[in-house]
Amino acid sequence: MSFTSFGRIATPVLEIGYEFSGDPGGTPVILLHGFPYDVRAFDEVAPILADQDAFVLAPYLRGFGPTRFLDDTTIRSGQQGALGQDLIDFMDALNIEKAIVAGYDWGGRAACIAAALEPGRVAGLVSVDGYNMQNLASAGEPADPERERTYWYQYYFHSARGRRGLDRNRDELCELLWRTWSPTWRGASQAFPASAPSLHSPDFVDVVIHSYRHRYGLVEGDPQYQGLEDLIAQEPQITVPTVVLESGDDGVGGPSAGEDREYFTGPYDHRVLPGIGHNVPQENPKAFAQAVLSLLA
Repeated sequence: MSFTSFGRIATPVLEIGYEFSGDPGGTPVILLHGFPYDVRAFDEVAPILADQDAFVLAPYLRGFGPTRFLDDTTIRSGQQGALGQDLIDFMDALNIEKAIVAGYDWGGRAACIAAALEPGRVAGLVSVDGYNMQNLASAGEPADPERERTYWYQYYFHSARGRRGLDRNRDELCELLWRTWSPTWRGASQAFPASAPSLHSPDFVDVVIHSYRHRYGLVEGDPQYQGLEDLIAQEPQITVPTVVLESGDDGVGGPSAGEDREYFTGPYDHRVLPGIGHNVPQENPKAFAQAVLSLLA
């Protein structure tokens, strides 16, 4: 079970590689992976959706797999505004007027941004762990120590040592994140090698390091996304129909998805997944697919 086809499409900044399945005349569903994962997370989700007449697309995010920057001089930004714009640009390039968007981690952030700022383009949203847009103004405020300790990799990436560590040991480091973020998923180590090649994109390290430094105000963003960042900073509400999936055993600390409820003003469904870690679509593809299908009905 997997996707049936591969394509490439040019946007103003990227050539995006993507995999797809289903009837091109069906409802578009865009599945968005996170860090340090790739579209293999959706291999068991895609056929379930395609069997229900959805047109399923899964782009590789900037810095991952076959996706490439068109210009060598473009900042290898991993900021949230860039991820959100990439999603809209991807839809524009494929002439997709409106789609259901579903994602987790970085992909969930892109999906939330599109849903909040371009609600006319989003028919429905599935977001793992709720309102994923970052409040950069409060990034310097510490969380409780139990949560802070799970962010060690972010602080590691702030240093030159951490950048070298990601560059030299990316497979070992990222496989460690897979295992610790999904502590109850016994298949994490076995599944990782299928996604590992996507972490060897020539832009991977630059994009990842920029992402984790920008969110703490340690580096400047790409000026072309500043207008979008300003809108995100206003913490816009999400009005489109939404299903929030909350991992019951996520190894990365964070608030309960239910604490974000005030940001969702449209139809809303909050589903807790006991025993599931950070990589929801790969750990429980049926639950992830059912969340999307509930928006297709």
